[in-house]
Amino acid sequence: MPESLTESFPPAFLWGAATSAYQIEGAVREDGRTPSIWDTFSHTPGRTAGGDTGDIAVDHYHRYRDDVALMADLGLNAYRFSVSWSRVQPTGRGPAVQVGLDFYRRLVDELLAKGIQPALTLYHWDLPQELEDAGGWPERDTAFRFAEYARIVGEALGDRVDLWTTLNEPWCSAFLGYGSGVHAPGRTDPAAALRAAHHLNLAHGLGATALRSVLPARGRVAVSLNSSVVRPLSQGPADLAAARTIDDLANGVFHGPILHGAYPETLLAATASVTDWSYVLDGDLATARQPLDALGLNYYTPALVSAASGTADGPRADGHGGGDHSPWPGAEGVAFHQTPGERTEMGWTIDPEGLYELIMRYSAEAPGLPLYVTENGAAYDDKPDPDGAVHDPERIAYLHGHLSAVRRAIADGARVRGYYLWSLMDNFEWAYGYGKRFGAVYVDYTTLTRTPKSSAHWYAEAARTGTLPRPA
Repeated sequence: MPESLTESFPPAFLWGAATSAYQIEGAVREDGRTPSIWDTFSHTPGRTAGGDTGDIAVDHYHRYRDDVALMADLGLNAYRFSVSWSRVQPTGRGPAVQVGLDFYRRLVDELLAKGIQPALTLYHWDLPQELEDAGGWPERDTAFRFAEYARIVGEALGDRVDLWTTLNEPWCSAFLGYGSGVHAPGRTDPAAALRAAHHLNLAHGLGATALRSVLPARGRVAVSLNSSVVRPLSQGPADLAAARTIDDLANGVFHGPILHGAYPETLLAATASVTDWSYVLDGDLATARQPLDALGLNYYTPALVSAASGTADGPRADGHGGGDHSPWPGAEGVAFHQTPGERTEMGWTIDPEGLYELIMRYSAEAPGLPLYVTENGAAYDDKPDPDGAVHDPERIAYLHGHLSAVRRAIADGARVRGYYLWSLMDNFEWAYGYGKRFGAVYVDYTTLTRTPKSSAHWYAEAARTGTLPRPA
């Protein structure tokens, strides 16, 4: 392909940003909303940095019109947000609270009025606490409750939202929530983590079916996976086997059922001492393998692994710390290592080549399926200058590198249809509280004033021209 054709993005490419409900909305006790597992987790002493909670977050629930206007000013043409399940269906069962749905109706109407395409994620980790009290994701019934919830939201917003994501990063929900315990609900049971993974796969399939029963023909159904780029420390057989084990646990455990209708045999063998997989019932894998209209890929950093003859010294394969308990059931023989290169404030290595590899892998894994980069971004210790401006040249360089990787993948035949920067604005960063800033827009957590950083203006120029400005 001539170089000139690789310099610009396709005219229809979506330039978006992403958020999630618990991280930005606040208003946790308003209009009938009840606690989610993240409300409970964040209010449990010692679970989050500084005891921070999402009670107020950045008050998007009351400031959404200003936030949408900010997106429009930045020239974004797409916005990915999630719905708070317990705001819509407080007990996780039964009829919807219409005032909760009304918030999302107003948000979507505001986006459409500004020419911004809404992309709705049904589940971004905030399970209603009542469902967790009944067993949570390790219980099969939770998948059926999710399908009911999906149908409710689909009926309410299907006339104005075209792109629907069932689950965001189910790996985190299962393995950080029930394995390592560093995410809500904070359980540390390897067998429960694998049960949760299966029931999340089942929930995706049931939810996709429920959505398709109520969405208009133009409605598209997707799932967003934080699939890992897993590299062996060497090409020796033991290290290659270690990489396969982590690849199965990070990737195959979800894309196997969702894309191919089967779990990898190597995954089943590696975890046989943890679980017998008897909860996988006849028909479950066919249910999980519903036709997709798109696939979302979330990427931050690669993983480097070896057989456990050395010392694990790096982040877990999704970039999250594993705490005192491993999020990798059946992987006791694997060591993790820090990948070389510059790191973000999270300690995650910056590696745009990993994003290119991930896109090209899934272009082969699911040929012909449109792809979206549904999360990609970096945390830095951003601070305002004396004049109030926030300069973040490191984030600009990060975005330039990763968007260049996306552009190269498109030039090499990948069907990437859009990119959603994580995140629109600084927010509650889960167990890290408010100490890590991923936003392109700076938030003063005392006044909640929003200030676009220099990266936001850089990204706005990329969106306006369809090309990448030079890094500052």
